[in-house]
Amino acid sequence: MERIGSRRVYEGRVIDVRVDEFRYDDGETAEREIAEHPGAVGIVAHDGERIYLVRQPREAVAEAALLEVPAGKLDVEGESPLECAQRELVEEIGMRASAWTEIKRFYTSPGFAEEEVTLFVATGLDEVADHRPDPHERIEVVQWPLADLDGAIDACADAKSLIALLLFRGLRG
Repeated sequence: MERIGSRRVYEGRVIDVRVDEFRYDDGETAEREIAEHPGAVGIVAHDGERIYLVRQPREAVAEAALLEVPAGKLDVEGESPLECAQRELVEEIGMRASAWTEIKRFYTSPGFAEEEVTLFVATGLDEVADHRPDPHERIEVVQWPLADLDGAIDACADAKSLIALLLFRGLRG
């Protein structure tokens, strides 16, 4: 297929929307609305005894305290997914990690959005002494027992977190 046209129809703070026209190999054409998103990261951060999760309000789904892995948007110019994950881990839970492993990249909803999420496992955690959480983010840090990983999976309703935790469980054997 070939993109033969594109026009932006909405510019927002989180996403932009464009309408693209495509021509397929058989000559047919179609228009598709596409949500532009720079991508995101998710982090399974653990110290061998606990997984560090967050609870935060997610207004779009009317959840006052959705349980998630620490995560964030690639919204700093030129920042790699790993650099974004390192920054977000400090911002969200006040920790740095000495070891990082990328475990998966996936599209969140390729039928209409170009967002790609990169998942990491972070270990060798140390608290950041001068960490000052953003008071507007309303994030509660949750230290979940690693021995109850299945409980964390059961408590999650967020897709990136479920994918991250299920993949992590598979890696642990």
